[in-house]
Amino acid sequence: MTELARIEDAALLTGQGRFLDDLDPLPGTLVATVVRSPHAHARILSVNLDRARAQPGVAAVIGPEEILATLKPFPLSVSAPTPYYPTATDKTRFVGEPVAVVIASDRYLAEDAAEFVEIDYEPLAAVVRTDAALEPDAPRLHDQAESNVATDRTFEFGDVDGAFAAAQHVVSRSYSFPRYSSTPMECYSVVADWRDGREGPEVTAHANFHGPFSMAPVVAGALGIPTSSLRLVVPADIGGSFGIKSAVYPYIALMAVASKYAGRPVRWTEDRLEHLLASSSGSDRLMTFEAAVDHQGVVSALRVDLIDNVGAYLRPPEPSTLYRCFGNITGAYDIDAVTIRARAVVTNKAPTGLNRGFGGQQLYFGLERLMDDIGVVCDIDPADIRRRNMVPADAFPYATPSGGIYDSGDYHSALDLALENADYEGLRKQQRIVRENGEWMGIGIATIVDPSATNIGYVGLATPVQDRTAKRGKSGSTEHVRVSVDPQGIVSVLLGTVPQGQGHATVARDIVAEHLGLPVAQVRPRVEMDTATTPWTISSGSYSSRFAPLLTSALLEACDRIAETIKLAGSVLLGADPAALELIDGTVRVADEPSRSVAFRHAAGLVHWDPGSLPEGVSARLYEEAAFTPPQSKAASRTDQINSSLCYGFVADVVAVRIDKETLKVTIEKLSSVHDAGTILNPTLLEGQVHGAMVQALGGALFEEMTYSDAGQPTAGTFMDYLCPTSAESCFPLVSGHQETPSPLTRLGAKGSGEGTSMSLPVAIANAVADALAPEGIEITSMPLHGNVLHQLLNTTKGS
Repeated sequence: MTELARIEDAALLTGQGRFLDDLDPLPGTLVATVVRSPHAHARILSVNLDRARAQPGVAAVIGPEEILATLKPFPLSVSAPTPYYPTATDKTRFVGEPVAVVIASDRYLAEDAAEFVEIDYEPLAAVVRTDAALEPDAPRLHDQAESNVATDRTFEFGDVDGAFAAAQHVVSRSYSFPRYSSTPMECYSVVADWRDGREGPEVTAHANFHGPFSMAPVVAGALGIPTSSLRLVVPADIGGSFGIKSAVYPYIALMAVASKYAGRPVRWTEDRLEHLLASSSGSDRLMTFEAAVDHQGVVSALRVDLIDNVGAYLRPPEPSTLYRCFGNITGAYDIDAVTIRARAVVTNKAPTGLNRGFGGQQLYFGLERLMDDIGVVCDIDPADIRRRNMVPADAFPYATPSGGIYDSGDYHSALDLALENADYEGLRKQQRIVRENGEWMGIGIATIVDPSATNIGYVGLATPVQDRTAKRGKSGSTEHVRVSVDPQGIVSVLLGTVPQGQGHATVARDIVAEHLGLPVAQVRPRVEMDTATTPWTISSGSYSSRFAPLLTSALLEACDRIAETIKLAGSVLLGADPAALELIDGTVRVADEPSRSVAFRHAAGLVHWDPGSLPEGVSARLYEEAAFTPPQSKAASRTDQINSSLCYGFVADVVAVRIDKETLKVTIEKLSSVHDAGTILNPTLLEGQVHGAMVQALGGALFEEMTYSDAGQPTAGTFMDYLCPTSAESCFPLVSGHQETPSPLTRLGAKGSGEGTSMSLPVAIANAVADALAPEGIEITSMPLHGNVLHQLLNTTKGS
């Protein structure tokens, strides 16, 4: 049998995965179904649960009354008068918002009883468009708020006005980015148990909750219990997340309340219709980018206006999408001055949250479209306009005006490699021939900085400096790991991240085996997460490409300590100086005399069985927990600057598209993608991350959009309407290249890689479509770019 690339795959390929819906972690579990609002905006006049409670098999039914009696509003990331509960309490604010929960002995009985829940609504006018929500007379979602603007901050770094006053050109463009989701194979799932203990309630919840675990205090705050009284357990297998499963946390609180009133554990598993209707998505954004440009196309300053539509509530961790890329707001470009206005607007859509590359795909759609538009104004080729503005290789570490510190890179050489792999000059020649034949062919480029190992302190930027509590800021890129060795020399590794299919266990096994000189079979990684036993901090979790730079650094720190103890034990067995020993091929041996060796397991056995033989003062400890806390991740400064990520990789995409004049179908004819993720830990897994992000980017660029009617009704509620790319659409010529500029800030020099293409490819495709349709006078300012959109653009242009 051929050895699989990942140790995770054998169980998954043979149907032995352990997903939450396969497990029955708590005995006597009941099953819940959620009753949801059919209205985008409606006042709740009355709720009658009596008939539902009387149905066969029903253990309890809860509604707004029980929620208000049991829960507090979730703590928000900013001080905004938009209280958020897991159900509607006074009025419903989006279609699909939970209003009641029916708990019964099985799902069928619960759904039957849900038909008897009686809710009297007073429908209200709805607002779904971001620009409409900003109007003074727009329907107000939250009565206690002054407007639908939940947060509004302006930042200025450098002499922006002076740069614009001196500019030869001022290029200003407005763009919009759609909301789309991740559509993981497995939807949300929760099993919750509420117990009343001597010191107050204790809640245990099993959930496919990938993190970040900054949400644990949020859930505990709503439950009104200490974080120590909330136990979260995550199974080993999660059927995808890509960010949006962080939004399962309201249902953790909701099912905990359901368990309280039912008196037994409660299980809830979301179906696909619920997921598309009301789970989470990335935020849709309106944005304006304005650049001060000289006669050579060099940008000296930017003005950036970002408006995120976060849906009905500013649900934590929002407004993160506005700030996650704050430190890299100027992208790959050497720009000294920038003004940023960041607003989040509430509307009658489902709340938003994390989505793969969150904040990055929105930012780069605007910034990289702008660079192409600058090239048009200055009559400079898209590749050359980027070369002229890129941060030079000798400038690293490079400080951005907003506080980012780019650790390493060589952007020019990576772009050159992408152009070479694409045969850029050949594509341009081909394009000229194609255009002479009246066909539409375009070439698009995107170059982006890929932030990884997020510093969660960026969320503090949403709060004005004067309102932040002194010396109580938020920051951190910490990850924990625990490594232990048993008497047989088997090494167990407990990870502090929760994987969603990336291969964390495989990489951890290989790193530990190499560092301790062991065969991989002697290392056993564990990836289940249990906040009662797994080491974690607020920033722990699988998000923002944290594993490669952070957790691996913690792994090496723990392994260093294990290796030191093993060498001490080996020195006793060999009668040698510990400093003269090395760990290799499963042995502890004298480096200058390889024949003098003992088995690693014998050295481990000595620590366990004969600790009295160790040198005096040496602890018999083969159990190490390590935390990697990079000092570069600080809270936001008093000048509102922040290094919002620890590491900054790079992606350069060159894509060629052809557009059929009859069907308006966009076909990708070639994609050249070059990634700099620092040190490559596993080439196969890196390619998998690139391909996965590529498909998600393809969906956002050409197919996917969560659309709503003007009345707030979702119009893409099934896979018949919400179109995802399939293997057919994902098969096109791809040339993948890699460059390694190791990070000086992580133990292995690794940076993240899982999100880069999801940030770069959407706008690269948009740039290619814009290039293809340039002869027709078409401007591309939004996505997705499927046939219906292109038809409307072409007809509008002809009509004008």
